[in-house]
Amino acid sequence: MSERYFYAKAAYAALGIDTEKVIEQLKGVKISLHCWQGDDVSGFEDCGALSGGIQATGNYPGKARSAEELMADLDKALSLMPGAHKINLHASYAIFDGEPVSRDKLEPEHFAKWVEFAKERGLGLDINPTLFSHPMAADGLTLSHPDEKIRRFWIDHCKAMRKIGAYFGKELGITCVNNIWIPDGYKDTPADRLGPRQRLKASLDEILSEKYDPSYLVDTVESKVFGIGVESYTVGSHEFYMNYAAKNNIICLLDNGHYHPTEVVSDKIPSMLLFSDKIALHVTRGVRWDSDHVVTFDDELKEIAKEIVRCDALDRVLIALDYFDASINRIAAWIIGERNMRKALLYAMLQPYAQLKAMQDEGDFTGILTMSEELKFYPFADIWEEYCERCGMPARESWLEEIRQYEKDVLSKRA
Repeated sequence: MSERYFYAKAAYAALGIDTEKVIEQLKGVKISLHCWQGDDVSGFEDCGALSGGIQATGNYPGKARSAEELMADLDKALSLMPGAHKINLHASYAIFDGEPVSRDKLEPEHFAKWVEFAKERGLGLDINPTLFSHPMAADGLTLSHPDEKIRRFWIDHCKAMRKIGAYFGKELGITCVNNIWIPDGYKDTPADRLGPRQRLKASLDEILSEKYDPSYLVDTVESKVFGIGVESYTVGSHEFYMNYAAKNNIICLLDNGHYHPTEVVSDKIPSMLLFSDKIALHVTRGVRWDSDHVVTFDDELKEIAKEIVRCDALDRVLIALDYFDASINRIAAWIIGERNMRKALLYAMLQPYAQLKAMQDEGDFTGILTMSEELKFYPFADIWEEYCERCGMPARESWLEEIRQYEKDVLSKRA
């Protein structure tokens, strides 16, 4: 225990906060790490350029080109992330020993190597159907498509991925989150807003009709306000999915880059938790219209973490990261974002909520503002340093030297 931690511990103890308990609790919070940061959402199918409004900008050298390289990069990233984790996969990261299999025919065997990878490291696995970057999604419509044949392909794909997700949960003993996001929408104002949503509802009803053990698999649905090429109308809007999730007893997933620039997910969390047992998050950083920047320790991230902790919902909010930046070292991007998410949780766990709530109920808004501002200068960084030390990892920027060496030894040799 460092001298700095000793004094920081005493400062927080004066507020009624036991930093020892906080550190132990933080170690157990699982953050789901998105595999697609490591290869710019390319996957292993070779289906052509990204589509569905998805773009990874930049051409920083050394991206993963195979499952082996992606797994090696994940290992390096995880070695510098203090805490518990899952790996979040897309269907397009299936591993084929022979001929590739169509997405609607995927089976658990095509993800067996990922299960082996996770078992060896004590990780969980999450899954996402991949309803983009595919010839059957070329016109930007999938589960809401007016063509029944195209719709059937994507329904069968989503069914296949639910089966695979249940396999993950059973094999690993850690519940798998299966998240459905679709790129469907229109560039200009549609003549019919209802019809596509009716078709989406019918598709989801069929996909979710088979019941799996909830200890193995939970389903989530993810909205978006708009995307590239679908600026005027998105079939899977927030209102659609929020209502669908509530009515069908599944989980609504909130991506904090998928709303209008003036909307904040932090304000949605307590309302959603009031009516839902669980909610899910894709944590990213929206910059103007783009939602997929590396997560930084900004005000909204801190507010998201505060609401999770204030609501006593660390076991009710499923936290995953979702961004892809090809303009900087991809492994560093993983580490920066994950560490900031965990720093935000630690920062939130060091707030005296009982005291602040009492002030609010008593109308003491002067006290709230005073305390909120003073807390920003409490020795949070010293608690983080102690936490990292106990996890056997560097707390400060020295971790970057290890990544630079990995870049020199490994990434630079990739063509």
